[in-house]
Amino acid sequence: MGSSPVIFVIILGDFAWQVKAGEEFLESCPPKVQMTLYMPFFRACSTLRSLTQLHAHLLVTGLHVDPLPSTKLIESYAQLGCLRSSRLVFETFPYSTDSFMWGVIIKSCVWSRSYEDAIELYHRMMSECDGTVEISKFIYPSVLRACSCCPDRFHTGETVHGRVIKCGLDTDNVIRTCLLSLYGEMRSIAGARKLFDEMSERDTVCWSSIISAYVDNGDLLGGLDMFRLMVSRGVDPDSVTMLGLVEACAELGCWSLARSVHGQIVARNIVSADGSLTNSLIVMYSKCGDLASAERLFYNTIYKGTASWTAIISSYNRGGRFWDAIVSFLEMQVSRVLPNSVTLMALLFSCSGLGWLRGGRSVHCFIIRNSVDSEYYFLGSPLIEFYADCGRLEDSEKVFHKIEGRDMVSWNMLISIYTRKGMLDHAISTFAQMLRNQIMPDSFSLATSLSACGNLSLLQIGREIHGHVVKVGLSSEFVQNALVDMYSKCGRVDWARNLFIIAHQPSVVTWNSMICGLSQNGYSAEAIKLFDEMYLRRLHMDKVTFVIVLQACSNLACMEKGRIHRRLDLILAVKRNLVNVEKRDAGYFSLLSNIYAEDGNWGESGKMRLAMESSGLKKACGHSIIELG
Repeated sequence: MGSSPVIFVIILGDFAWQVKAGEEFLESCPPKVQMTLYMPFFRACSTLRSLTQLHAHLLVTGLHVDPLPSTKLIESYAQLGCLRSSRLVFETFPYSTDSFMWGVIIKSCVWSRSYEDAIELYHRMMSECDGTVEISKFIYPSVLRACSCCPDRFHTGETVHGRVIKCGLDTDNVIRTCLLSLYGEMRSIAGARKLFDEMSERDTVCWSSIISAYVDNGDLLGGLDMFRLMVSRGVDPDSVTMLGLVEACAELGCWSLARSVHGQIVARNIVSADGSLTNSLIVMYSKCGDLASAERLFYNTIYKGTASWTAIISSYNRGGRFWDAIVSFLEMQVSRVLPNSVTLMALLFSCSGLGWLRGGRSVHCFIIRNSVDSEYYFLGSPLIEFYADCGRLEDSEKVFHKIEGRDMVSWNMLISIYTRKGMLDHAISTFAQMLRNQIMPDSFSLATSLSACGNLSLLQIGREIHGHVVKVGLSSEFVQNALVDMYSKCGRVDWARNLFIIAHQPSVVTWNSMICGLSQNGYSAEAIKLFDEMYLRRLHMDKVTFVIVLQACSNLACMEKGRIHRRLDLILAVKRNLVNVEKRDAGYFSLLSNIYAEDGNWGESGKMRLAMESSGLKKACGHSIIELG
């Protein structure tokens, strides 16, 4: 009686590399049986070297032309973190690829976070296989996941959604859950909620997805309401659900709510295998200002991995306890737990908070010595900021120039530092260099550069940046505010006013920028009129609004001393709003003192000056910048 194929599979599973012992038997088996017998070999490949050896054996025996082992090779290489080899196997497969192989290579790209590659492969599959090969429904979750992680590809996700409907797969709960995540990332809560409400069956994953959509889009109370609805419907939450709630409590900073959510986790005995839930609770308590509870959770954790140590170090930083953060890192070293890039980023923040140059240099040496992020991909920007905070701008610039493949974050960091240091011409030239290097600026870099142009009164350069904003379509609220501010500071209040008028639902910052622009350019009456309009509309006002109006009243008093009494009601209202806002700012006292003096009310003016002096405050010296040549 011949050997049984089942027995041979067991033998191969126990002795995965005894290939020669079974070659004669394999050759006597039909091809399909051969493929089945090779599966244990793939499971035994735990290293890249062993998988490469198996790949070589398949090439020698000619079995690589079969879709099954080639597909398994693609998957195995990706699982070992070698997407390049996965792509090579896929691209060199001699025959037409089936839907299953397309699905595996797309999924492999998503595993490896190569989302753009996954989307590009999907488009290729559609053009090469549409109409000839039936597209498997298992491909769509991977493609939708890739689209969710690429903000520039949200439109592709909507196209995929359309195809899902066309193929009649929109009732599939797995695909619907992926669509929920997509619309959540697109900040379309209405779209996500519509999908959720149309689901016939809603499991824990669906509920977790809709809760995350609310939380990720800033509707934290909406996420909590969905959780209450979930529990009332008898659906049990899992660790993923609770992670979303913990994040919501952390962002709200509500201690009582945080305790309540923690109580739910304990009562339901919900744990996460990787400890991520406990780590999130540590961060949550620190954001709620309860470092004692964060410490207690950390020290009660039996297994403290890298993420746990990073959580407590970040928590100490958040509470301003920078030395405790550094001591925790030293304890982490004693425990022989290796730090990652995020840990070292938090440690650099600790050194920066203390202004401890020597400590930060030691961290920098640790990064180089242990080859942690040797190309400064993640730690480049934190190092740039650390050296700048310690007054070592030349070292910041050295790190910047050493970064391989500088991205938008590192460019933004340098531009921001130059702006903070008052080196506005350097900020603008760095922005220009960024454009020459074909790095697409974001709202932050555009707004920062526009602010620098405004402070230097460089109208022409500001207009050129405005043209770039229009060209690339990056006219966010942040950029609109910067444009209004820039044109106002350059003396073109008319252009600033036009931008303000066409702004869609201007925020309090936009209103403040416009009122300030009018006041600074001698249109104080118009500034106060705009404030009145803001008041009549019952729009939210912050402390900046009231300070700007005080300045406008002060300017108006200097020009029209006889009319100042008509607006004293406004000044008193502003004063009431500023009483408990910020008592450490000399500007408020100085402005009020000047206004009372212009009105001849020397008693109140003296009180303001006395209050300023008794608080130990001094008026900052003024400064001006002029452009020569």
